[in-house]
Amino acid sequence: MPSRPMISYAHVSKRFGPLVAVDDVSLDVAEGEFLAIVGGSGSGKTTLLRLANRLIEASSGTIMVEGQDVQDIDPVALRRRIGYVFQSGGLFPHLSVADNIGITPKLLGEPDAAIAARVDELIDLVRLDRAAHRDRLPEALSGGQRQRVGVARALAAGPRIVLMDEPFGALDPLTRDALGEDFRDLHRRLGLTTMMITHDMTEAILLADRVAVMRGGKLLAQGTPAELSGSGEAYVLELLGTPRRQVERLNTLLPQSGAA
Repeated sequence: MPSRPMISYAHVSKRFGPLVAVDDVSLDVAEGEFLAIVGGSGSGKTTLLRLANRLIEASSGTIMVEGQDVQDIDPVALRRRIGYVFQSGGLFPHLSVADNIGITPKLLGEPDAAIAARVDELIDLVRLDRAAHRDRLPEALSGGQRQRVGVARALAAGPRIVLMDEPFGALDPLTRDALGEDFRDLHRRLGLTTMMITHDMTEAILLADRVAVMRGGKLLAQGTPAELSGSGEAYVLELLGTPRRQVERLNTLLPQSGAA
């Protein structure tokens, strides 16, 4: 994997009045890497994500994106360069699927024919039926379909970086599993650099190359699941223990395959 970081946080902090939401975090995300950030509510993980595209401004420290200090990039231009997937899809309710996906290319001034072709390509890419879904409004879609449209919209301007804030958290387990696998495949095929927020350690382990664990605004640990297993932090080991306990309980409750 190339060593040049696509996203780099150096001693980054964010304060909201007396609250320190992100506390002196240094973290690199390599080009082509899929990084999951895990932690409980209030751990600072979503704040850290939003600092990368200046939805929130850092109080101190330096954030680099593709080798540039984000403070030297116009925030609107920065956000158009970086795909962002919201927890609930974040679609505009009055716009069709096609118009939702095409909104960023339209804002960038791309011609209508190019936008239409890109929209069709992306609808196919996220495994939606073009004829059935292209002209629908978001209210006519299932949760999983809305989230697929959200992913397509995030990819519409051809970003190299995608930020995802609990993208599959509100979905039913089967849809969540399928969409997670599909995005992991897109990440690999398109050569993306992805940062994903999740509170689910199982999801993080299954989808990401590397996992960063946050608590109380601090970065407690980062590494592959195997590397995290050697952590001296009790909280990290507790998080890692959850998937193991679930597997043990499932093995107890479910009949073994091939059993009579």
